[in-house]
Amino acid sequence: MNFKKYFGPSTLVAAAFIGPGTLTFCTMAGVQTSYTLLWALLFSVVATIVLQEMTARLGLVTQKGLGEAIRSEFYRPVSKIIAAILVISAIVIGNGAYEAGNIAGAVLGWDVIFGSWKMGGFKFAPLLIGGIAFFLLYRGKYQLIERFLIGLVILMSITFLVTTIVIQPDWSAVLSGLFIPTLETNSLLIVIGLIGTTVVPYNLFLHASSIQQKWTSTDDLKNVRIENAIAIILGGVISMCIVITSATAFAKNGAGVANAADMAAQLEPLLGSWAKYFMGIGLFAAGITSAITAPLAAAMAINGILGWEADLKDKRFQLVWMIILFVGTIVAVSGVKLLLIIQFAQVANGVLLPIIAGFLLYVMNKKAVLKQFTNSFTQNLLGFIVIAITIFISLRTLDKVFGFL
Repeated sequence: MNFKKYFGPSTLVAAAFIGPGTLTFCTMAGVQTSYTLLWALLFSVVATIVLQEMTARLGLVTQKGLGEAIRSEFYRPVSKIIAAILVISAIVIGNGAYEAGNIAGAVLGWDVIFGSWKMGGFKFAPLLIGGIAFFLLYRGKYQLIERFLIGLVILMSITFLVTTIVIQPDWSAVLSGLFIPTLETNSLLIVIGLIGTTVVPYNLFLHASSIQQKWTSTDDLKNVRIENAIAIILGGVISMCIVITSATAFAKNGAGVANAADMAAQLEPLLGSWAKYFMGIGLFAAGITSAITAPLAAAMAINGILGWEADLKDKRFQLVWMIILFVGTIVAVSGVKLLLIIQFAQVANGVLLPIIAGFLLYVMNKKAVLKQFTNSFTQNLLGFIVIAITIFISLRTLDKVFGFL
């Protein structure tokens, strides 16, 4: 069997959500709630498989992106404007926050490797990392570097898998947390953050566009679904391993988490004194990789929804990713604690997810777009369940934060 064919666009989606946000948020979840919220990650993996299969099928059948599909279906002036405003707002807010988290994560890694570069309290690392991402995106020569960085992220993922075995967690407590949901008020932000760091809204746009680069025929739909499930399950297992290793390690030493060096404690059973450097390199690689893909995905989404039909060198396309990168960099240098930036980004994505997922579900039921490949009853049911649960948790979270309900 040729296993290579099962590694492609969905693998990039999985690599995209194993970023600094996942590393940080899953670590914080493990430290603060032990294994009790593993069920939220299990739900997130199922939700990601369901939604990413839809957007992959859309890209395969139509050979168009999600933004283009939404634009073609909301053709009346009023509905087109409302759809464009909602999607663009969700993309700009979500990706801007996510980009800030990406750069903040890379800075956390940088600080471990090289130390914190400051002058008068001002940190230079966010500007440097933002500048690197800008140069790579503007030159369009980022693919080779991106593959190298993804390779480092994969190496880090394997390390978490091995550490999970070496650290010997309480497997009965792990299984309980995985299959018995609990939802306490003080853990709402963590739950929505775990969803937001796994079911990343911009990945829905990225997947529909990137699927066309490998798969071109509807005869490949079975392979697309297999690739989608394998990649996302593997990514989800890595996320769970991060929660398990942090919960086990920090339960033993009783310490808290304030920076990347503290986060590295969960890898010390395997790597010893090298753990903090390994964590630093992993965060830096994951941060830079995601700092490239997030602005690109935002530009692809807005390009589609506005019908620009622009290429990577088009000034409008470049302006979009520049804005996202600029917002992320400014937030990262603002003086807000880096860990707080990363946590906010994941929560923002979780809250905004139902908007994008709702548009996706609407398009997936249009026979004029997908013909015989529209959603089945089961696919619609699963999609509605995902959206309903996410809306419920989002409203509970917003009520906790703002008290508006």
